[in-house]
Amino acid sequence: MLNAIIRSISPKMGDCELTHLERESIDIPKAEQQHSKYVKTLESLGCNIQKATATPDLPDSVFVEDCAIVLDKIAIITYPGAESRRKEVTGIAEVLDTHRKLFYIQSPGILDGGDVLVIGKNIWVGLSNRSNSNAVEQLEKFTSPFGYSVKGVKVTDCLHLKSAVTQVGENSVLLNPNWIDTSIFKGFKIIETHPDEPNSANALVINDTLLFPKAYPMTAKILKERGYKIIQVDNSEVIKAEGALTCCSIIFKS
Repeated sequence: MLNAIIRSISPKMGDCELTHLERESIDIPKAEQQHSKYVKTLESLGCNIQKATATPDLPDSVFVEDCAIVLDKIAIITYPGAESRRKEVTGIAEVLDTHRKLFYIQSPGILDGGDVLVIGKNIWVGLSNRSNSNAVEQLEKFTSPFGYSVKGVKVTDCLHLKSAVTQVGENSVLLNPNWIDTSIFKGFKIIETHPDEPNSANALVINDTLLFPKAYPMTAKILKERGYKIIQVDNSEVIKAEGALTCCSIIFKS
């Protein structure tokens, strides 16, 4: 069974952390409506929805992905790079404690889950403003006994590694070549985002289906032409908060 941890939109999301975007007004009722449709789409694809405790005073708390990395037998609770986000992890740890043995990233390590891409036994960690090499070392210590390989990789001009690259199939990735070194994924089938849609590398794969933002039609066309089954999701308000589709859930098998 696939599980999906989610959390409701904070009414204070307009006060979210921003790094690469100019602040825009966020329509909270619209964001809530879009998030509800996102959750219903996950349910329709067979996900068992698990709701973390709402945290209305934490603007970025809908972005649950940043709080944990869930592997086959263990889960790593992160230490977010933005100090304002560190209280978010508690509710996620409470949910995961019933599913996995937990390990915790400790300071001086900082780690956002959005900087972590797991494909098979390979783990890549974006060395960004939100994640550092100390966290990579801790992650390697936690995961190597379970057969995982961990590598820190440089990302440029974007918030997280998963802003630049995500998995879209068993052996394929969608990426923006201007933000990540494509040679890192030698041996993988590489699909490049449309050059006019630099932010379109974030897709969420559920079984044989890709959830993909409605905001990036040209990249969606590229994926469809490659034979991918796509459900396009409107997440315009989350995008204003420098969020993406993978950010809003933690997907893992029971």
